[in-house]
Amino acid sequence: MSVYTSRNKMGKKLFIHLLLIAGALVMVAPFIWMVLTSLKSLGESTQVPPVILPTKYQWENYTHIFEMLPFLDFYWNTVITTLAKVVGQVFLCSLAAYAFARIEFPGRNALFILFLTVLMVPGQVFLLPQFMIMKELGWLNTLTALIVPGLFSAFGTFLLRQFFMSLPKELEEAAKLDGCNHFQIYWRIMLPLAKPGLIALAIFVALWSWNDLMWPLIVNSTPDKMPLSAGLAYLTGEHTNLTNYPILMAGSVLAIWPMIIVFIFLQKHFVEGITLTGSK
Repeated sequence: MSVYTSRNKMGKKLFIHLLLIAGALVMVAPFIWMVLTSLKSLGESTQVPPVILPTKYQWENYTHIFEMLPFLDFYWNTVITTLAKVVGQVFLCSLAAYAFARIEFPGRNALFILFLTVLMVPGQVFLLPQFMIMKELGWLNTLTALIVPGLFSAFGTFLLRQFFMSLPKELEEAAKLDGCNHFQIYWRIMLPLAKPGLIALAIFVALWSWNDLMWPLIVNSTPDKMPLSAGLAYLTGEHTNLTNYPILMAGSVLAIWPMIIVFIFLQKHFVEGITLTGSK
């Protein structure tokens, strides 16, 4: 009976592992196809039936992307806007989250519910008002127009509020006995303890900012002020007579690797932050 039970458990583990491997292959397949397409010729990328492996690896596709577009400018703009949004949201959202989680004031819960209603409104609704504000301020075709609207987030505030609520109140009470005010408690005690939640929010914001396409296309029309996502759109058939898929895929490969590296090194903190946030 024990041998049968042991074999049954091994069979279940094997099935689970095979299922996970199949799911991983489904997830990774588009990335593998993107890399292979970036090394094909234009004819091979559009051939029917599709060609999986290129007959000759076209490594020059990765140099042509720099000749066709100001790719380094795209990279620089993306790095600046992403870092600014990450720092801004982590700081401002953590301040608001601490206030909603730890400071008692009249109408706090009602105000927080009203604050969360922003999450129920599609982001496209805010595009026109935000564009008009950027125009009145004279910020069109500037990096400021890409950064400022992304400094605030109802989702980030909600995420960190849940994290702050999971921390023991005894720490806050001990700090008050030592004479700390609310900002000192927030800065010296809560922020260090909220590191996993802050890293989780930072990864969310970085991914969103790095991949944002619609807003940069609306407020910026000059290539030297565009991020990677909007800059690569110039390689599509809308802007050229024929979409050069190998060049487009080469640019996409160069565009995604920083986010992959960030997630690989911070995935432990990311999972921990999401887990602890949902614990209360």
